Order: sequence, then structure tokens, then C-alpha cells
Amino acid sequence: MRNTGALRAAVICSTAFLFFGIFSAPASADPESSISQSPADQLPRELADAVVRDLKISPQEYLDRAARAQELSTYASDFRASRPSDFAGAWIGPDGTAVVAVTTPDAAQAVAKDGYDTAHAPVSADGLEKSLADLNSWIASLPREVASQVNGTSIDILDNQIVIDLANSPIGSALNLPTLLANLKVILSPGAPKPVDPSPMGGDTYVTTKGDIKDTPSTEISVCSFGFNATDASGNPVNLSAGHCNPNADTGSGGAPVYLPNPADVQASTRIGTVDRSSLGSSSGLDWSVIALNEQGVSSGLDRPTVRGANGSTITVTGMASPVVGAPVCKSGQSSSFTCGVIAADRVETQLFMEGGSSRTVRGFASTACTLSGDSGGAIVTGTLALGITSGSNSGGAPDCAEANLALAQYGGTASLGIPIAQVADETGTTVRTSPVT
Repeated sequence: MRNTGALRAAVICSTAFLFFGIFSAPASADPESSISQSPADQLPRELADAVVRDLKISPQEYLDRAARAQELSTYASDFRASRPSDFAGAWIGPDGTAVVAVTTPDAAQAVAKDGYDTAHAPVSADGLEKSLADLNSWIASLPREVASQVNGTSIDILDNQIVIDLANSPIGSALNLPTLLANLKVILSPGAPKPVDPSPMGGDTYVTTKGDIKDTPSTEISVCSFGFNATDASGNPVNLSAGHCNPNADTGSGGAPVYLPNPADVQASTRIGTVDRSSLGSSSGLDWSVIALNEQGVSSGLDRPTVRGANGSTITVTGMASPVVGAPVCKSGQSSSFTCGVIAADRVETQLFMEGGSSRTVRGFASTACTLSGDSGGAIVTGTLALGITSGSNSGGAPDCAEANLALAQYGGTASLGIPIAQVADETGTTVRTSPVT
């Protein structure tokens, strides 16, 4: 099968950049949902083990930091709206402390009075975002052979600068960067067990083809992971996954059938729906697909607010969240199950080159969680809140996360690109299925 869990080399900014941990664009507003989370003792053991293994914190601290990040997100959004020239970013520090960066002493006093730690920065978040937009416009104007050497761009709020990740190639090293950007940092980069419960859910495998799977060569069958179960504007059941998983991703048109794979005979797989539509690098820069579920898809279990991890374990989604730098995250995917990390940047942009020669900009957030090929489209959570869907990583070609971490250690470790689920829901007019905490 053709495994579409990639967008690897050009999709994510340098792991060397991600390794240092606290990089941020301004925190966005918390989605209109509760930040109530399931109790720590209700988390599946596999997720709790992944949190301890990957984040080196307890399951309760994982939930606490996730909730703290969403409180910070709301505060930062309100502060930025009222004092845009004073706001320079917000993040969760390595020790779990909520920090707000500001440009003036007066703003620092106001933030401290509200109970948050502060950091001083010379350039506002608005100023950095304008510099990033100018840089990306310049990159888009370059010839393809030159633009392809830019792996990604992002905002580093901690050091109050723009980061551009270039391929360590003759062209990349010689690239004449625009002199209008004084605050520019340049980085050169080197060019699961089967589920116990047979009912599918977020993180599980699906396959898709352009036509009927019985008439499709195995090399043309794409493999991805279900994201979050949701409903469309009419209340119809859908699943939200990655746009590049759509066999018609170049146009975004629907019609591609989606199947639950039959391991014994993939061409006898059960059809559970159809890709209704998708987007990949449109004006919003999001990477999403909406899978319309048929009766078989609904009856199979894709109408529940659940996400699967290792050994058939599941978590129930209790709300939605926005990406906040430093917040803990765990992702679920058919290749690597539960893996955890922290949000390293809440705004990352990269150029994606299509087969026809055109390029598109994909935007999302970066985390340090390991992601493998086939994990694309899978669910990313913070605590038990829906956060995003997996778009790509720098470790897609590795056979497992242990080998990926070993191979990428000298470059800062694994790095993954996620698409904010709140933005996907807004753009698609869908509602993510959640369950109240009981």
C-alpha cells in the first residue's frame, strides 16, 4: 500500500529548533467548550505510561498543565485584544508555569497583578507576524528549485525572532535572505499491535482509493488514521482527518471511498464512507478532510467521542483546546499508538510542493511527539481535550519511535506538525463529538 503518513522532509521545521522547547506565536482564544477533563485515574494505563515515559511527569500533572494552558490561552487572547502593541506571546514553561511576554514595564505590572509570570520582549506578536508574512511572501516568489530548500518558517517568541529552516545544501546555504528582517534566525537541517476492540475510532487505520478498492492496485491504496468523530452542519456523522490523505487532494473534491482495512484481504475491506471534501494549503493553510460516514461506518462505532491508543485502550474526548506553547500533548495513530510531547511552536508554516509543480502553504502547530508514516490524520489531545489532527513529521520513514528518537537525537529529536482542530471545525462547519465528564 502507498502510505500517506508523510509530508515528511518539507513539512516540519528543524528538530534542532524544536529541541529547545519553548517557542510560540500568540496564544489563540480557547474554543467555545469546557476545559473539564477526565480524572487521572480514568486515563487508560497505556496513555498514563506514555505520559510518564515521554513527558517525565505524572498523569495528574499532565491534566493540570493541559488545563492551565487553556486558561492561559483565554487570558492571552483577551490581553492581546485590549493591548496589541504590548503583547508578545504566551507559553507554558518546562516547570508548568504560565508565562506572558510583554513589551513594556506597565504591561508587565498588569500581567503580574493578574497572577502570571512575565518576560520582556522588544517586538510585539503583531510585529513578528508581519515579519513572518513578509518572509513567506518572499519565499513564494522564488523559483521552485530555490523555494524547495526552505523546510519551514515559524515564530520563536522566546527569543523574539523569526526562524527559517533551510536545507543544508549548496542552494540552501547560499540563499540570499531578505535584509529587511533583522530579527531572523537561520537553521540548516539534514536534507503496532492490532486493536483489542474491533470497533474503529480516532487513531485507528483506514484506507482510501480513487475508485473501487477491488479494481485498485495495492500500490495505489493510501493508508491514514481516523481523526476526531464529529457531525456536520446538518447533524450527519463525519470523521475529521488530514486533507493530504484524500486521493483527490490536489483538487479537494470528494468521492473517494473510505474503507476499514481487512488485513487478510485488503481488497475485501468494508466501505464505511466517502471523502466528502478536503483542503490542503488553501488560503487558511489548513490540512483537513471530512469523511462522510455511511450506515456501516456509524454502526461500526464511528459515532462516539473516543480515541484509541496502545493495546486497544481508549480515552473519551471531553472538549476542545487551542495550541499553547509548552502544553503537554499526546497523539494517537495507527502506526505508533500513544506518543507524547509538548507544543514547541503554535504557528509553523511550510511550503508543500504538489505533483503538478505548484506549491501550497500548510500552517499548524509543532510538537515533539513522535509520529510515523500512517499516523497522518490521527487525533492529538491535550489532557482529554481534542487539540488537532496529525499532518506530518520528520520521522515518517522510521520503522518505530525508538529508532526515530535514536536517529534524530543529534538534531533535537522527533517533531510533528498538527492542524488545530478548532480551526478545522470552524472552517468545515462541523462539531467535534465530546462527552461531559461524569
